[in-house]
Amino acid sequence: MVADLIYRQAQESDLSTLIEMLADDQLGAHREDSSKPVNEAYIKALKIISDDINNELIVAEIEEGSETSIIGMLQLTFIPYLTYKGSWRCLIEGVRVHKDHRSKGYGKQLFEWSIKRAKVRGCNIVQLTSNKQRSDAIRFYNDLGFKASHEGFKLMIED
Repeated sequence: MVADLIYRQAQESDLSTLIEMLADDQLGAHREDSSKPVNEAYIKALKIISDDINNELIVAEIEEGSETSIIGMLQLTFIPYLTYKGSWRCLIEGVRVHKDHRSKGYGKQLFEWSIKRAKVRGCNIVQLTSNKQRSDAIRFYNDLGFKASHEGFKLMIED
């Protein structure tokens, strides 16, 4: 049986753990900076996210004995739209489950919580993107009921 997760807003003291999870795959290893001390850019980003009522950087924890450990994370962005009669959407990004806790049902639990959170915020659409190289993640999202109904595009802006 999967332990129930505890959800909360990320704090600056969580950043090292979160950055390690972001960097722990073939794509993140090349774009994240897991050096110590934490790169100031991450601290600034967390402050901006935390100060924005329409953004939530969420960590998921489990109790292990007398301590809690972060085992997952994601960012929720709530976006107002004119389409669908002025509806709200929830964008889910930066989803990670710690490598020691994958394939145990925690990812599904994290998404179920996120979808409930989107409903509480009045959203009628939950959307996400995934890099096409992440075939396991894409299969997971399909299994959760997400449909690849749109073609996505991104433009990387270089300095």
